[in-house]
Amino acid sequence: MALEPPSPAAFAFAARAAQAYARLVASPHAHPETALGGTLFYAGEPDDEGRALLVAASIAGAASLAATGDGAAQKQALRDGVADFLVNSLDESLRILKNQLRKRESVAVCVALMPAEVEREIEQRGVVPDLLRRDVPLPPTHPALLLQEEEPAEAELEKAPALVTWRVDSAPAQWLPKLDAIALDCLAPDAWAARRWLRLAPRFLGRLAQGLRLLDCDRAFAARFVAQARQSAARSEIPVAFEIRTHFRGRLDDYRFTPGEAPGAG
Repeated sequence: MALEPPSPAAFAFAARAAQAYARLVASPHAHPETALGGTLFYAGEPDDEGRALLVAASIAGAASLAATGDGAAQKQALRDGVADFLVNSLDESLRILKNQLRKRESVAVCVALMPAEVEREIEQRGVVPDLLRRDVPLPPTHPALLLQEEEPAEAELEKAPALVTWRVDSAPAQWLPKLDAIALDCLAPDAWAARRWLRLAPRFLGRLAQGLRLLDCDRAFAARFVAQARQSAARSEIPVAFEIRTHFRGRLDDYRFTPGEAPGAG
């Protein structure tokens, strides 16, 4: 039997965060050992895109700043773990951010003020974020998030961006790490950004995408992952049913696995 599909909201949020993470770690500020540690990122309003950006930046190791005057949005950011701190002024946020920047550790701080007010003060105070959300009205200091992905040539389709998700039928805390290990084994040795995502995304996505793993990758990885998962299922190394889905250019391929049985593609 097929697993119950993940909630559209959970999938959309995880996918948005994964794609934001890919843009962030493509920045020249990112380093294979420290990622975006020591980098200040301004995310603007914690709306749907802003919340995904905050999660992505935390996974990437950045110190992030957001701002909203909406009390409900403030509470939601804290409740979902998108923001670590809610403060009342830019001064308070900068004290926290400077400490984390010095230690090259991630943190997400939300200021309980309208973004326009915070942005005016950022300019007046001479605060210079290393990275900016692409649609905020601050003079960008680096264009990393403004770059557009190029469409790969037909000969490079196996390198084309794809999304891969996986879930297990039961006991996700026990068996999802087994699938994660297979995924890690399928990554190229130099795929440090994807390895960091797999290691930290479950912590920072938290209840927003509970029980769902998602990786922004390419078709070559997806093919390797499905093939190795097929072998693991046939050997009953994961003794519960599980599912892998690949999303590529609007096409969904659904692979369902049962211990000891050959899987099929939907």
